[in-house]
Amino acid sequence: MATYKKRGFKNKASSNKAEALENKSTTANVFNTLDEGSSRTQQWVEKNQNKILGVVGIVSVLVIGIFAYSKLIIEPKESKAFNEMYSAQKKFDEAILIDNDSLYNIALNGDDLNMGMLDVIEEFSGTNAANLAHYYTGMMYLNMNDYQNSIKFLSKFNSNDILLSSLATGSIGDAFAELNQFEDAYDYYVKASKSDNNYTTPLFLYKAGTVAMRLSKFKKAEEYFTSIKLDYPKSPEAKNIDAFISKAIASNQ
Repeated sequence: MATYKKRGFKNKASSNKAEALENKSTTANVFNTLDEGSSRTQQWVEKNQNKILGVVGIVSVLVIGIFAYSKLIIEPKESKAFNEMYSAQKKFDEAILIDNDSLYNIALNGDDLNMGMLDVIEEFSGTNAANLAHYYTGMMYLNMNDYQNSIKFLSKFNSNDILLSSLATGSIGDAFAELNQFEDAYDYYVKASKSDNNYTTPLFLYKAGTVAMRLSKFKKAEEYFTSIKLDYPKSPEAKNIDAFISKAIASNQ
């Protein structure tokens, strides 16, 4: 009877043994590699230990320094700045009530006893008080018809407060409008109207609409006036707004 061998057949026990040896060898190589890497890392750390400790020390000193600077320098400086600004702020409030240039000048420049807003900006630069002083200064210059300085100082004011930020931006628009720079005024009114609140938004939508009419942007004017009617119907600007909408529509035909 004829016999034959299966091609490619290997002894199973022999094959398993070979695989086990191969796996063992591979695992050993992996651990050897890890051991070598760990050893090299340990050697590097030991060699550079002083440098590492030095860097850690520097970072610690910086963190402590920043904290100390904030507590010992910034916070007392902020407190002093607001205290110094108090008198100028009171003069500003008084000047607003009676629209008095003499009081505005005292609020801006101070007197023999107290700092003015300009002094606070110069003396306490970088503080929240100085930032707020930019707002007061810009508004005073606007009321004193010094529109260039109004734009200059209001442009340097930053705030996360929706109303203050919107008022500052819209007031820059007012200054540009007084300078007959209506394209610039329009841009600032539109920007100020995006704060989305019931007080300044309809006000600056209205101003954006009226300047848009002057610039022959009738479709935009209609859009702003309609927004007042639909979104802010209880605002003072909504009174007689239908007449403005009709005028914008008629002008666009």
